[in-house]
Amino acid sequence: MGAKHSQSGGVSRRVLYAQYAASGGYPPLLHSARMLVRSGWEVRCLAVGAYGTERLRLEGDAGIQVTELQYCPPGWWQKLHYLAFCFRTILMTCVWRPSWLYASDLLACPAALVASYLPPLRVIYHEHDSPNGSERSILLRACLWTRRQLARRAELCILPNQRRAEVFAHTTGRRQAAVVWNCPLRSDVPAAPLAPHGASSDGLLLYFHGSVNPVRLPEATLTALANTPRCVRLRVVGYETIGHTGYVARLQEVTRELGISDRVEFLGAVPRERLFGLASECHVGLAFMPTASNDVNHRHMAGASNKPFEYLACGLALLVSDLPDWRECYVEPGYGRACDPQNPRSVAEALRWFLAHQGETRAMGQRGRERILAEWNYEREFAAVMQRMNDGARP
Repeated sequence: MGAKHSQSGGVSRRVLYAQYAASGGYPPLLHSARMLVRSGWEVRCLAVGAYGTERLRLEGDAGIQVTELQYCPPGWWQKLHYLAFCFRTILMTCVWRPSWLYASDLLACPAALVASYLPPLRVIYHEHDSPNGSERSILLRACLWTRRQLARRAELCILPNQRRAEVFAHTTGRRQAAVVWNCPLRSDVPAAPLAPHGASSDGLLLYFHGSVNPVRLPEATLTALANTPRCVRLRVVGYETIGHTGYVARLQEVTRELGISDRVEFLGAVPRERLFGLASECHVGLAFMPTASNDVNHRHMAGASNKPFEYLACGLALLVSDLPDWRECYVEPGYGRACDPQNPRSVAEALRWFLAHQGETRAMGQRGRERILAEWNYEREFAAVMQRMNDGARP
């Protein structure tokens, strides 16, 4: 363990993260865990493997002890697997006796609710993906019920933006929730990118990282690319999720059909420590969400999506969806431009603008990087929560 265990009056500075998701699936959790380790906390994480995210697993990162249950595909075995996860969470809480249990997703709520009755444990519930309330399965309805109960019992509830916090309060009855944007760590911001960002001075290298699916990276992006000069290229770093297996192969097929396969590189999933280096070699980061959706997460993503912040940290200008909150957050301050991601003509027009205004494109990225260092960083966003945890670990 990289962190020293300290106790005062029998109260430990220990925190157990629990999530029925990949250990590296939520970057903000890694950020907070690293901050706690640096402050002398012992940190453990209980997670499960997820389809396509093998390279996202934390391997004892920065003194964090990780227990990751093997991935189990959907079916009856997965239900037993989930019960095993819940039992393991409660058992680790009883045996290791952390001062805080940090529950990180809806499926962790049942175990966290049970554990919340084990004094002197305190519980934080940090919701990254909000449920839409239309779940039909018995398991998910039970999880929603425990979420409402946990919201009232937890010492602290955290949401990634103000609108999600308001929806959370309305659906759970929790009066107050902390808002913590999903920014990168200031300490992870790379050195100023070297001009011309790893591409020729008259070219444009686009960048995308994350889960590769029709919402995040529509086929329209490739059609738009085909309608721009050949010096415009695209780098894709990411993984397929279980609902979209085969989508990368489909995109590769489209590049061949459009005659641009030599202009698009698919690197697959890479460890998080390599992401910023790959991004820093590029000019423009793609951060798309649907312009019309019934999904509460899609409708309220400004501040919740870590992708734009990570691109800005690497000095990239942004191309984002033309949504009111995204325009207000990223376009109006001068960090990028907006388009309709499902409209190839709209995307192509934006790409041609970046190509014709490379000086301004670099200035956008630099302004964004400075904003990350000064304000939009996790050290600043998580400071109040960390103070609350430190106070709660004292007798």
